[in-house]
Amino acid sequence: MRMIVGVSGATGVVYAIRLLEVLRVLRIESHLVISKPGEMTLAYETELATRELRAMADFSYAIGDVGAAISSGSFRTMGMVIAPCSMRTVGEIAACTTSNLLTRAADVCLKERRRLVLMVRETPLHTGHLKAMLAATEAGAIMFPPVPAFYARPQSLADMVDHTIGRVLDLFDLDAGLVDRWTGELPGRASADVVPLERSSE
Repeated sequence: MRMIVGVSGATGVVYAIRLLEVLRVLRIESHLVISKPGEMTLAYETELATRELRAMADFSYAIGDVGAAISSGSFRTMGMVIAPCSMRTVGEIAACTTSNLLTRAADVCLKERRRLVLMVRETPLHTGHLKAMLAATEAGAIMFPPVPAFYARPQSLADMVDHTIGRVLDLFDLDAGLVDRWTGELPGRASADVVPLERSSE
């Protein structure tokens, strides 16, 4: 079982780091490709060197290596997650413009009808962003902005990252035990006992 992990230059490289960690635990073979802006973001947001991130994957490829295994549909994978996914990357995928291995691997997933999950990181969104996201969705990609869920009452940033990665893995029918799943009841209280949120009086 193989999964491609792409890293573009948007903020949120923590999602790729955690995804690679979890794939190793699940014994899913990981194939990493990171863009040059992705390397810059890694340096901005973490203490990791690029070589250390690459070492977390089973296989790693240079962004310009368009002859790599993951550039071919004959190389079978479960699909690909781009975490995080910049709007430039979404635009290239939407327009079928494969200028590097990251977008080529994504295009291969679409043409082979494999799962492609784009953890889009941008806000606010203008019309061009929305049109590109729609076009990529119509081609078969799944837009997955890493929006935190608060019903699980996360106690830390790590909790929120884990929940998001767990939900991404759900799309591949993989359960890493990271998701505190909704049951219809609040902790220690039946759903019928839910009280309205208190509002301060003006």
